[in-house]
Amino acid sequence: MESLQQLETVILLLAAVLALTTVAQKILIPYPILLVIGGLILGVLPGLPMVTLSPDLVFLVFLPPILWAAAYFTSLREFRQNLRPISLLAVGLVLATTGAVAAVARVILPGMGWAEAIALGAIISPPDAVSATAIGKRLGIPRRVVTILEGESLVNDATALVLYRVAVGAAVSGIFTVGGAMLEFVFAAVVGVAIGIGVAMLTRWALCATDDGLIHIGITLLAPYIAWVLGESVHASAVLACVAGGLHLRRYFSGAVAPATRIQARAVWDLLIFILNGVIFILIGLQLGALRAAVPSGKFWPILLAGGVISLTAIVVRLLWVPLAAALPRWVSAAVRTRDPMPPWSHIFLASWTGMRGIVTLAAALALPMTTAAGTPFPFRVEIILISFVVILATLVLQGLSLPPLIRILHIKEGRGLEEEELLAREHAATAALTRLDQLTGEDWLQREHVEQLRVQYGRQLERLAGSAAVHEDDSREATEAFQRLRHETLTAERLALIGLRNDGTISDEVLHHLEHELDVEALRLGIGERRV
Repeated sequence: MESLQQLETVILLLAAVLALTTVAQKILIPYPILLVIGGLILGVLPGLPMVTLSPDLVFLVFLPPILWAAAYFTSLREFRQNLRPISLLAVGLVLATTGAVAAVARVILPGMGWAEAIALGAIISPPDAVSATAIGKRLGIPRRVVTILEGESLVNDATALVLYRVAVGAAVSGIFTVGGAMLEFVFAAVVGVAIGIGVAMLTRWALCATDDGLIHIGITLLAPYIAWVLGESVHASAVLACVAGGLHLRRYFSGAVAPATRIQARAVWDLLIFILNGVIFILIGLQLGALRAAVPSGKFWPILLAGGVISLTAIVVRLLWVPLAAALPRWVSAAVRTRDPMPPWSHIFLASWTGMRGIVTLAAALALPMTTAAGTPFPFRVEIILISFVVILATLVLQGLSLPPLIRILHIKEGRGLEEEELLAREHAATAALTRLDQLTGEDWLQREHVEQLRVQYGRQLERLAGSAAVHEDDSREATEAFQRLRHETLTAERLALIGLRNDGTISDEVLHHLEHELDVEALRLGIGERRV
């Protein structure tokens, strides 16, 4: 009976995720924010079961595929190009935030020791990969800013969780050594990356060993969990294992599977990540009821106030650190006469303000041990958990809601560099196809009319690309939109004609599905895949 009730709760959560996401799209609010708010509302409604979030569930079930997918879709080239700012944020800012939060916590929470205070700082110091990806890409944030934020959020968990383990170990045992902490950090990072690359290489071999598309998709779904479990089993960074694995596999996945498998795998992974993200954010909101019940009477509001002070501390530290991290290396570069232009200050401020905390923060707080080695209750455990929850709400909801108007005020627009690269890539690919046609001339199986047909097709494609490059940017955009609208109308006419043939019995559903898939692929290629009939 209990299992049935849990299943009903899961169904209710999924229905709430779909409904709230639909509302978020209508009112143009990033869906993670509305899901958290919706979870808060559901958590205080009478009659609904109390949902308690298990840290083991988060770390093992939710995080591996989310981190793997975020790394998979991160450009390795841009990650390398922005390695310096990513490192300064993922390591330097985590250390600075942890130190500042620990110092403030000891002042506003009398009796808190340094070990518990550092544990609190490590818990709330890393912005969340899920939040950065889910919110940043939907607001038109410039590509380089998104790359830095994603790179930071992918790597900073490793720094924060090592600090967290050291601080919790010191609080439990009363023993702390700086040398041991540094050695643990290096071991966790190096071994974690090695495990991730090793799992990605094994995954690549497994993909090449079979031609079954469904098995290919199953292998990709299993890989992040293998990387996570192996990382945890040797006390390395499971986070970096998933990040390194996703980055490495991306470089070889295109050559390891067939086109149909790539389309199917993308659909499966998009659905999986959407569901995981949605459930995670609504679970964050639902935790308020469980947390409030665990707080002793009379301490709830004082702890909320302390959480507000800690949230302000974390936000201010980031606002100060990011400009300094951007300016200081360039001042050094100027001193040695190397050119490194400063990014626009609007972009720097945007990166400073975009530091949303999320599920890693809450899971780490909930994972605090109940007792110390002496058998006494872990000091300030309830306070740390509730303060972490307040920081998540303050950064995710308040900062997240302020991002759309902030982007409009700063007049920030997405760059067009990727469009230029896409034009170059299309031209290069068409030229390569023509070259391959020349190389195949004289083959016995080749039919001349097919060769000429393809020569004409690729020749026209190159002419269109050359014309697109020569047209003014605004005119090109208008022409592209007009062509997309026209192509949408023609593809819709084809689709309706096929449906009509299926409805009157002329063709079977199998034929319809096959031809409709080709039309869908063409629509995706033209950038009109989300338009309805």
